[in-house]
Amino acid sequence: MPKPRAQQVSLEATPYYHCVSRCVRRAFLCGVDQSSGDSYEHRRGWLEAKLLELPEIFAIDIAAYAIMSNHYHVVLYVDADTALSWSDKEVITRWHLLFKGNLLSQRYEKDDALSEPELARLAMYITEWRSRLSDISWFMRVLNEAIAREANAEDGCSGRFWEGRFKSQALLDEAALAACMAYVDLNPVRAGMSKTPEKSEHTSVKQRAVKAKTVAQPNHKNQQTGFLLPFAGNPRQDMPKGIPMRLSDYLELVDWTGRIIREDKRGAIPVSADTILNRLGIDESQWLTMTQDFEECFATFAGSEKNLRSACEKLSYKRPPGLKRCKAAIG
Repeated sequence: MPKPRAQQVSLEATPYYHCVSRCVRRAFLCGVDQSSGDSYEHRRGWLEAKLLELPEIFAIDIAAYAIMSNHYHVVLYVDADTALSWSDKEVITRWHLLFKGNLLSQRYEKDDALSEPELARLAMYITEWRSRLSDISWFMRVLNEAIAREANAEDGCSGRFWEGRFKSQALLDEAALAACMAYVDLNPVRAGMSKTPEKSEHTSVKQRAVKAKTVAQPNHKNQQTGFLLPFAGNPRQDMPKGIPMRLSDYLELVDWTGRIIREDKRGAIPVSADTILNRLGIDESQWLTMTQDFEECFATFAGSEKNLRSACEKLSYKRPPGLKRCKAAIG
């Protein structure tokens, strides 16, 4: 039996999570249904727009994403500190962008006077909403429900559009994060939907590559696309918020990986990519295996044995799940 989501998420262990949601019906999420000839390509735009809109409301950022024919991948970064920094009024305003709230929150937002018992009750709601606004389950719920409603209306039917649970993998270290992001960004290339990462529609790597071509310093946080979690450079003291890698290094690594995994191509790993892999503690064969089959390489947790044991200790697991897989993938 799958463990409750609360037993799979530990922000003490990592703020990064790889989530996958799959369509449950025969009808496509996106793409063209070969049996009927109907095109659902426009739904990619629905999903991408909503996905990039939600970080403006939640304390959750997007590190990587790829929208496929009947499923999508997203790598999320949970920014719990930002959620804690919001004022009560900001929490209410953000929540009202998603839901109606209740009479107390509506009155509070209008600056109506509330009694002490009413304020105490409202404080309980605010605490709950603040928690939900930094919760990946609520993020995925809001995203999936919005798309399901639009798709059901277009299909003229009702019922489930998505599988009951989205898949979640905790990315416990920098190596797992980099491999997972590359795996996600290269999904369309592996599926034959595009020839190169930068031409892969509805992916984070295309957004980053397009933006990088238009700026003077693509590795500078302020010159990267504002829709996605920025690359903050190589790990160092007083590391700012962002992915611990240079954007240019990541794009080069993804480009090399996309070329090497094609069966009709052979190549040698460039010196710059080799340097990145050495820093991550991954050899070439491990990297290629993870970026082709990341979901199969790991179970609920992705990372080294040391980081897996640490995360499981924080979550009070009796034994680390997927230990053999982590040893084989990263060691």
